[in-house]
Amino acid sequence: MPQTKFQGVIFSLMMVFCMVFCMTVYTIALSSGSLSPDIFLLALKEMWPEYAIVFVLVFFFISKLAQRLAFRIFNPKEDKKVFVMLAIQSFTVVLAVPSITLIATFIHGGFTSDWFCKWITTAVLCFPMAFFLQIFFAGPLVRFLFRLIFARQLSSHSA
Repeated sequence: MPQTKFQGVIFSLMMVFCMVFCMTVYTIALSSGSLSPDIFLLALKEMWPEYAIVFVLVFFFISKLAQRLAFRIFNPKEDKKVFVMLAIQSFTVVLAVPSITLIATFIHGGFTSDWFCKWITTAVLCFPMAFFLQIFFAGPLVRFLFRLIFARQLSSHSA
């Protein structure tokens, strides 16, 4: 959807923010046993190390690899755009969840004797939420906001 490098950076910043914030709220709520209004503020305070790391991972590595994997299944020039987009989103989650939960496990718990079990448990708990969040909430919301922000540039590129 982004058509320039600048637009790609902005799109990634928006998408990563939405996903990291929501997943931080989710993991804090899981660990505390319930969701409460103050968890949203706590997530906003605690998300920044993950946000920076996830942005670098997604922008430089995961997005490119997810596209390559999606393009092995769908041809962006021949297949419907929605299928290509869903494949890219799905592969992004498949690649991001294990790597990001691994990093978060070390950030929040350090290297302990049970790090592997904590990592796998966190990844298994986060994967369904990240997948559905990406497909049904964050992806559509960020694409809508991105089109709103860059409406003029996007329409001039398609004309």
